[in-house]
Amino acid sequence: MDIINYLSSAAMPMVILIIISYGILEKNKVFDTFIDGAKEGLEIVLKIFPTLIGLFVAIGALRSSGILDLIINNIEPVLNLLKIPSQIMPLAILRPISGSASIAVATDIMNKFGVDSNIGLIAATIMGSTETTLYTIAVYTSAVGIKKTRFVLYAALAADIAGMIASVAIWRILS
Repeated sequence: MDIINYLSSAAMPMVILIIISYGILEKNKVFDTFIDGAKEGLEIVLKIFPTLIGLFVAIGALRSSGILDLIINNIEPVLNLLKIPSQIMPLAILRPISGSASIAVATDIMNKFGVDSNIGLIAATIMGSTETTLYTIAVYTSAVGIKKTRFVLYAALAADIAGMIASVAIWRILS
């Protein structure tokens, strides 16, 4: 176990050392290249900042307004019919929108039901098999200036829904 800890601690410094060594061998100005990359990174942050603020405000409003509870209460009969635990629905709704909000919800699920419970296992599988779709699309498309994202959004949300349904189905089979 000590060797794994050592390797994981040494991994990042070694990668940095390899990159710097390669740059020197190729006779690149390593520090100047680093500064140029940092400047470009800051420009990208400034481009996507309004999008991020909008997403964070929308997520905060969604979580604090009680809309999630209203949606879950309205679809609970369908969930019961499909044998989908309603306890995972806040995670299923927030996961495509925000990674940090979905981590908070998943943590709440784990604390409340336990990590080895059926609901905890479904939540963990949803976290691993889905993406923060709206966030990812908003950040990447705003960074490069793409405005028409409708079809990308449909395909990505369909993949998220498939991942969520598969998570429930797999744990229903394995339980």
